[in-house]
Amino acid sequence: MDHQGLDPHFSATSAVSDDRALVTVTGEVDMSTADAMFRAATKDDASAATLDLRGVTFFDSAAIHALLQLAEFYGERLRVLPSLQVRRVLEISGLSSQPWLGTEG
Repeated sequence: MDHQGLDPHFSATSAVSDDRALVTVTGEVDMSTADAMFRAATKDDASAATLDLRGVTFFDSAAIHALLQLAEFYGERLRVLPSLQVRRVLEISGLSSQPWLGTEG
């Protein structure tokens, strides 16, 4: 699934392998694109997800909200690979110690 066209600085693609969705997000995740990120991560009938945010350059409160919804949806089966920008936002927000947050980025 590809959500290009919403914003020229955003894309979210997903593929499922072994019942795990791999969602690759690039560009800016904000109030106009956060829902598309969530939908890309929950579209397929996967029971687990890896959210690759290493290509994300901007991440705002709407993006944090969508990420927390994904954490609730997948629970311990969520893995997030942050970019440096995403990691910084999560640190400022007090979310840097969440078990779903990977060390990459």
